[in-house]
Amino acid sequence: MRWTRVTFFALGLTATASQAGQAADKVLERGTYLLNGIVACGNCHTPKGPDGKAVAGQELAGGTVIDLPVFRAVTPNITPDKETGIRAWTDEQIITAIREGKRPDGSIIGPPMPIALYRSMSDSDARAIVAALRASKPIANKVEKSVYRIPLPPAYGPPLGHVADVPRQNPVAYGKYLGDIGHCMECHTPDDKGRPILSKLGGGGRPLPAFPDGFTVSANLTPGNPDGIAHWSGAQFRSVMKTGVRPDGRALVRLMAFDWYKTVSDADLDALLAWLRTLKPVKN
Repeated sequence: MRWTRVTFFALGLTATASQAGQAADKVLERGTYLLNGIVACGNCHTPKGPDGKAVAGQELAGGTVIDLPVFRAVTPNITPDKETGIRAWTDEQIITAIREGKRPDGSIIGPPMPIALYRSMSDSDARAIVAALRASKPIANKVEKSVYRIPLPPAYGPPLGHVADVPRQNPVAYGKYLGDIGHCMECHTPDDKGRPILSKLGGGGRPLPAFPDGFTVSANLTPGNPDGIAHWSGAQFRSVMKTGVRPDGRALVRLMAFDWYKTVSDADLDALLAWLRTLKPVKN
């Protein structure tokens, strides 16, 4: 075979295209892992049946109603449907909505979307989640607008610049990061009229709607709870997160996203537990 300059150029283009494809595959793999795991977008954005289980074929189509004294929130359709979903949004607009709580039209996204916690999401993970959302099945489902009985902030903070990845070699720091993007404290911190009481971070005691009806009260995740998560073994913690059954045999309500957490790696769950054990003890 006669090798020419054109041949080498063509081989270089092929190698570059292959590398780009592999990089895109890794981004999508990471985004799918987060979307269907610790971030558990479907726990709110996929409608649920009377048993609290996600409705098959309606993944991320929205329409879940969260009715509390301070708001009646209806989760939006976040599938790539052109008319009722987010297909028309740019990647940057989706990232801004996730991390800064602002839609393309400038309107503010209200709770229970945990914007304050999502602000810590790294650039790479945000782009990975966008890739996973783009790859999801488009579903036509127009939902009603949310109604808020509390004022929404004009913004959740200044515009974000670069947000770096958190090193996985530091289990406590990475565990906190996973806890933030998994919005653990959104439910497990007591609140005052819809706003978290940060001095009692992780202290639980917050009333939340349970399926199929009624309310539940979030657990105290801090070491101040002698029977709580912070004192469980790693194996017990991983089992509860993946099965939804406590060490004493009691089942968690399906507001807890264990149907998604079952895909989270043991290493990530170990890091999450390492961070929970460092929380300030709260007696609640």
